[in-house]
Amino acid sequence: MDNTQTYDALLYKIVGAAMAVHSELKYGLLEPVYQEALCMELEQRGMEFCAEENIPIYYKGVLMKKQYRMDIVCGDIIVELKSVEELLPEHRSQLFNYLRLTQKPVGMLINFGQPSLHFEKYYFDAESNEVVLYSYYKEEMINNF
Repeated sequence: MDNTQTYDALLYKIVGAAMAVHSELKYGLLEPVYQEALCMELEQRGMEFCAEENIPIYYKGVLMKKQYRMDIVCGDIIVELKSVEELLPEHRSQLFNYLRLTQKPVGMLINFGQPSLHFEKYYFDAESNEVVLYSYYKEEMINNF
């Protein structure tokens, strides 16, 4: 099984858990409510994850006191939760920064702030330090085989 199949399977499970949470709680609550519920759902499904994992940040090789905190990390996938009317560039930038700082390959934004659950998946290319839509990354992988 290649990496894209591994990520696809895990992304599918995360989206399923998020849909269950959205179906139960509906939309418009605060992010921490959805985070706790999604953690409960992931745990019920037997999935390994870490909630509110800190990202150490270094400046010129020195560990800084300030750190970012990721909502959920499930395997190699960062899951950033929002409860907003619309995902904005700054929401994507937050996830992109997390991917660059951790060097994790895949990130997902999940928005619980709309009547229908909305999510976006991204791939981080450590070699180029660029973040691209996951579907574009998969298309490139398929075309290069």
